[in-house]
Amino acid sequence: MKNNIVKFLAITLLFYITGCTSDFDEVNTNPNSLTTDQLDASMAGPAFANALYKGTGNASWSLPGDDYGTYGLATALHSMMFAHYMSPGWAAATDANGINDGWRSRGWLRFYTLAVPSLLNTYKATEGNAEATAILDIWKVYMFHRFTDHWGPVPYTQAGIGGATVPYDSQESMYADFFNLLEAANTTLSSSSESTVGVFKDYDAIYDGNVEKWRKFGNSLRLRLALRISDVDASNAKVQAETAVAAGVMESNNDSAYFAVTPDTYNNFVDIMKYWGFYMTADMESVLKGYDDPRMDIWFDPVSDSTSTYVGDFVGLPNGIGSTTAWESKNFSLTNQKTTFADNSTKDIEVMMASESNFNRAEGALKGWNMSGTAQALYEDGIRLSMGQWGVTDSAAISAYITGNTTGVVPVFGGPLYIDNTPPVDVPVSWASTESEQLKQIAVQKFLGLFPESWEAWSDLRRTDADILYPLLTTEDPTIGFGVMKRVTYLPNEYSTNEAAVLDAVTTLGGPDKGNTSLWWDVN
Repeated sequence: MKNNIVKFLAITLLFYITGCTSDFDEVNTNPNSLTTDQLDASMAGPAFANALYKGTGNASWSLPGDDYGTYGLATALHSMMFAHYMSPGWAAATDANGINDGWRSRGWLRFYTLAVPSLLNTYKATEGNAEATAILDIWKVYMFHRFTDHWGPVPYTQAGIGGATVPYDSQESMYADFFNLLEAANTTLSSSSESTVGVFKDYDAIYDGNVEKWRKFGNSLRLRLALRISDVDASNAKVQAETAVAAGVMESNNDSAYFAVTPDTYNNFVDIMKYWGFYMTADMESVLKGYDDPRMDIWFDPVSDSTSTYVGDFVGLPNGIGSTTAWESKNFSLTNQKTTFADNSTKDIEVMMASESNFNRAEGALKGWNMSGTAQALYEDGIRLSMGQWGVTDSAAISAYITGNTTGVVPVFGGPLYIDNTPPVDVPVSWASTESEQLKQIAVQKFLGLFPESWEAWSDLRRTDADILYPLLTTEDPTIGFGVMKRVTYLPNEYSTNEAAVLDAVTTLGGPDKGNTSLWWDVN
């Protein structure tokens, strides 16, 4: 399958928009796209391959119109820091709740000029194929829910179809459509006599066109989104979650969704963390050390410079440090670049993991929803799945972790830098006796289980308001303060070329176009 994926590189020339600067005026058009009569079933696989890779927010030097810096600008310099997964060893504005016009523009432009056109072309090429359309509907929801949860109202129903002005859809209307699409997809795929969607098989880098795995992916996504709206629409959230679980969600690591990388469609997290000056965070240090987590040395390397005072120790850099203190890179832990994150063409990309579904079900059970299991059992099985995902197989070590009674520790640099260095993670792994503590335990373990998929981690932190992160050391926006950024603001180019639509979107947003304005579902 991997060799066949490479075949789509030549085809992507047909989806190519112009490069970084000139595509500002072409966000909502695709002059080089194929015509309808050219998009037959033979083109479905290559188009889908492109939609999958670009839909995860990844990019490649090998692909026309993009480069791996897209991931760095759109993910590493935004959600990766907002979620305190990684910290930059330099004064990045977004690490202190600031905004950088160029950085956020890259993600928006690549989404609408590369990912969305590829998705729409795949729909055209597979017209009449019910199973292929169902899978595309699932992937459409995946792509757009991440995007709208980043910004708020965004172009959706008319995205990619051209026009001088393109309206933004409200999150509420998008989520309603998401649930409809996922319901229809499950109905189609569960009643299908096909086990594999042939037009996708050789180009689907996630599931090889497997109908049942895509069906579970869609239901797991539905469960995720049900929790997302649980504070703003509790009754519908319960219905959506229970329906998703009854239909079948991910339950084993064999169900998990990875994008299988190649030398041409590679894992950008690996390279960005190597070359862009990112380090383990003080928050990750605090919780991983405190829990004696066996994933710590799988994800990160201890300080290796023999001249460092901290050689051999795992040391994290506090987020929001900016230029508040002198620092030396030799004193901080990098990602594990010897084994786990050594090669960008062998480390597959995490898209959605089975452990998340377990943690989501555990939270649902605490809400009184029928999740086909108790909250404690689902929580503990979620931990086991996450451990297994990363190659931790020692059952005794996993059991010791699950029954552990330790909490977070004060990080090395957090001690002198934080005004109050009391570890935010003040709950053990061992299942607690109160619901408030249990909810926090689920939030912590999901936070760890999602790593390094920071888009979802950031969204979940905003939804739960879980107090599991240290405050930033500095902030560039006093209205947000030292807590978690609420959203990314709209592009200046949108105000100049699509002004009426973006102003209407701000009205729909219900607050100013600022980083402290909460999204529709973020009501607590």
